[in-house]
Amino acid sequence: MADFSYQLYCSRNFGPMDKTLRMVADIGYTGVEGYGALYADPEAVAATKAALDETGLKMPSGHFGLPQLSTDPDGVLKIAQALGITGIYCPFLMPEDRPADAEGWADFGRQLATIGAPFKEAGLTFGWHNHDFEFRPLPDGTLPIDGMLEGNDLSFEFDVAWAVVAGANPLDTIAKYGSRITAAHVKDRAPEGANTAEDGWADLGEGTIDWGALLTALRANGTAHFVIEHDNPSDDERFARVSLAHAKAL
Repeated sequence: MADFSYQLYCSRNFGPMDKTLRMVADIGYTGVEGYGALYADPEAVAATKAALDETGLKMPSGHFGLPQLSTDPDGVLKIAQALGITGIYCPFLMPEDRPADAEGWADFGRQLATIGAPFKEAGLTFGWHNHDFEFRPLPDGTLPIDGMLEGNDLSFEFDVAWAVVAGANPLDTIAKYGSRITAAHVKDRAPEGANTAEDGWADLGEGTIDWGALLTALRANGTAHFVIEHDNPSDDERFARVSLAHAKAL
């Protein structure tokens, strides 16, 4: 059974990152997923590496923004090597940059595959991490995520809860993309109208998503990394602790 990582973005509002890393290690996590602020410059990379070494945590995956991936692949590779990252995922596309039709999304997928070539040549996994917009139908009824992934070899880090927000059935997505889903974000959605102070998200096991069935399906398809996340927790220690306990019980 794969271990669960903690997406460090969850704790962006809760003080120094070395404190966060000690907290998640003490709770029982063995891995974390990085995001841009943790490797924005050489000093940040060094501080992140020192904190990982001190706590014994691994960072098997990391999010990197599209500008950095496309303009500085050598720099990204050096960061990945320094921090032990083996899976690189591009996590977002600004609204003004999003294509308006299916062909535009297909073209974007091809661009991503080209951007990812140096990382794959270096033996790393490279792919896309979704939000809700990739699962909202275009005027012709197709989904942006399908345009992005069809016709190339991009990997996919499936943020299940964002797909649910968009109205998708995540089990259908898992069945369709199978082993291309190399990582998944494990998070929960509160009932409609609840947890408004936390933007409608919930600690794992306290929301509406059937993670028992989803983890079974993902594991059956060979998904390697499971990253626990909450986009806006009011208490990151509570969220990290409650969610890991629930995940381990599934």
